[in-house]
Amino acid sequence: MISIITPTYNRAHLIDRVFNSLQKQTNKNFEWLIIDDGSSDNTSEVVNTFTSTDFNIHYHKKENGGKHTALNYGISRVKGDYILIVDTDDYLTENAIAFINSKVKLINEKEVCGIAGRRIDEKGEVVGTSNFIHKRCNSLDIRYKYNVTGDLVEVFKTEILKEFPFPEIKNEKFCPEALVWNRIAQEYKIDFYNEGFYVTEYLPGGLTDRITKIRMNSPKASMIHYSELASYNIPLKEKLKAIINFWRFSFNDKGWSFKEKYNKVNKLYSLFCLPLGFLMYINDKRKI
Repeated sequence: MISIITPTYNRAHLIDRVFNSLQKQTNKNFEWLIIDDGSSDNTSEVVNTFTSTDFNIHYHKKENGGKHTALNYGISRVKGDYILIVDTDDYLTENAIAFINSKVKLINEKEVCGIAGRRIDEKGEVVGTSNFIHKRCNSLDIRYKYNVTGDLVEVFKTEILKEFPFPEIKNEKFCPEALVWNRIAQEYKIDFYNEGFYVTEYLPGGLTDRITKIRMNSPKASMIHYSELASYNIPLKEKLKAIINFWRFSFNDKGWSFKEKYNKVNKLYSLFCLPLGFLMYINDKRKI
């Protein structure tokens, strides 16, 4: 069974779109967990109007802590063997669950932790490049070796996501999903398919729309993400970009000393990445 997790915060006006897409699924072998991250709107009232005899709906409300804490909360409570995260901005095509179920059945190696497909827009166009049919590799290689661009949608084995929880840092309400996906990539591969089953709409006010400010307000998680990314087997150009971004967001953090920060990334590369990161930090402050 597939467990669908929808983390939500003050998105009562959107969540019915996710529900409607689940109602239309040709395969109902899934459960839906809605994790309300402390919404102050009428999310709970809207969810109470959702009824289905074809799949189970579980609503949980927790104290606000950020999407990553909502995911940790949901992952600890699922009953399915695989987990798909569906944001309130987005929805699924009618054959999404059928497609996922057909592909996870083909996983026959322990080193494969799940499948991934393409995100598409409302016109059915793939978000990003479309230059592969099927590849079995990790989530870093799909980007940096095969040069696939655009957001992908991953379906992970539940046991793997429980093995790699999202770090929860005091006073920070954001953790990049890529931080965890990259950690998983060090040990596991994914079956990537060029099939679009997840419709994405980047709405104003969403995480993508506010990502720079969000990273500035969660500098430790941002630094951890970029320092780890720089340590992986990726092209030098990407390592340098990661180190620049490490320093870019480091100036928003007052908890770690300069020495602690300096020890987390390549010291030689930092000699010229640090000044560039500082300039980007200044530019961020001007825009925010």
